[in-house]
Amino acid sequence: MSQKTNTLLIVLSAPSGGGKTTLCEQMLRDNRNISRAVTCTTRAPREGEKDGVDYYFLSAEDFLKRVQAGNFLEHATVYGNSYGTLKSEVLGKLRAGKDVLLAVDVQGAAAIRAQAEGDPELARALVQVFLTPESLAVLEQRLKKRGKDAPDAIKKRLAVARQEIAQWKHFGYLVISTSVAEDVRRMQAIYDAEKMRQARANAPEG
Repeated sequence: MSQKTNTLLIVLSAPSGGGKTTLCEQMLRDNRNISRAVTCTTRAPREGEKDGVDYYFLSAEDFLKRVQAGNFLEHATVYGNSYGTLKSEVLGKLRAGKDVLLAVDVQGAAAIRAQAEGDPELARALVQVFLTPESLAVLEQRLKKRGKDAPDAIKKRLAVARQEIAQWKHFGYLVISTSVAEDVRRMQAIYDAEKMRQARANAPEG
């Protein structure tokens, strides 16, 4: 009888300023079997960045060819640069026994969800988590505290966040963000539980 694989593709989404980057970094530090998928981008490498480690750096032409060939699980253009997650990158890690953690926006999560509908391997591995503060007011406080954006930019981010938060029902889990430590604890609980799901388990040896 063939062994089932219990490797996970964990897709984490949150509105801008929701804390998904910090949460991902902590999960990667705490769990040796979780890896991140290296993303493709058309932007130029920054100082110290290595191709194939930080990103796969592609020309706009090469990126477009890959889009047309259906190579990406999800892709988006942000501030004139394109970013995408290769299906082969994710499946390669899952097949090698590694869990994959992806932090994407709600559109990226929707694209991955759609791909999984037609791909049993992805569907079996997929775990979707939506992280958000309890209210837009709390999110606004966080964005102001971060000090990265002008008031007009914060207003725009909040308008987008309102639409993003409305998508929470499409995710398997909802984590209401409180503190970093509590967010990590809840995310770890989801991860541990998903690894033990009966559908992914192999029978104990008799």
